Amino acid sequence: MPAVRDNPQHNRFEMDTEGGVAFARYRRDGDTLMILHSEVPRALEGRGLGSQLVAGMLDVVRSRNEKIVPLCGFVRRFIALHPDYADLVK
Repeated sequence: MPAVRDNPQHNRFEMDTEGGVAFARYRRDGDTLMILHSEVPRALEGRGLGSQLVAGMLDVVRSRNEKIVPLCGFVRRFIALHPDYADLVK
């Protein structure tokens, strides 16, 4: 699985793919991240990269003892399907 990294200068988590960078934008409020939007390169949609991005992002959030507010519909659906991440939702 490709590595997910935080890019705080651009307020987004990023994951390199063969077709470009997948990302999830956020706005920080203390130790809470409001996840605004996630996106994968259009040519790679439907391959599970969005799920890999979100899982990696949530693992980073968990490792830093932070919380999220999932404003992005894709992230909300991912958490609904993977309730082991529900504890990260504020």
